[in-house]
Amino acid sequence: MRLCAGEASVGELADPFEMALPSLMKHIHVLETSGLVQSEKSGRVRTCRLSPDGLVGAEDWFQQQRAIWEARLDRFEAYVMKLKKEKERAAAKRPPKLGNKPGNKTINKTAKRKGS
Repeated sequence: MRLCAGEASVGELADPFEMALPSLMKHIHVLETSGLVQSEKSGRVRTCRLSPDGLVGAEDWFQQQRAIWEARLDRFEAYVMKLKKEKERAAAKRPPKLGNKPGNKTINKTAKRKGS
């Protein structure tokens, strides 16, 4: 986040972390290799800056993934809606369950046993 505000020395970048400079330099090297950060040494100070062009490839990939997942989620939503409609249709075709409503004759099985 610090580099979003502008250039910074490796020392400035290391300050908030409990990390030795050589360890931080390994991280910076990985970012440089990936094209996300550029660094330049002037005397004893190495200054780093963001390289926004390095994010173009990642941004393209994210857009492709977003399109893929949006299509998948749209298909999933359509499938769920289809299942819901099928369930509603099946429920509408079933005869209503008879319960203990007024007018329904229910038999009390325990009272009709032999020997009662």
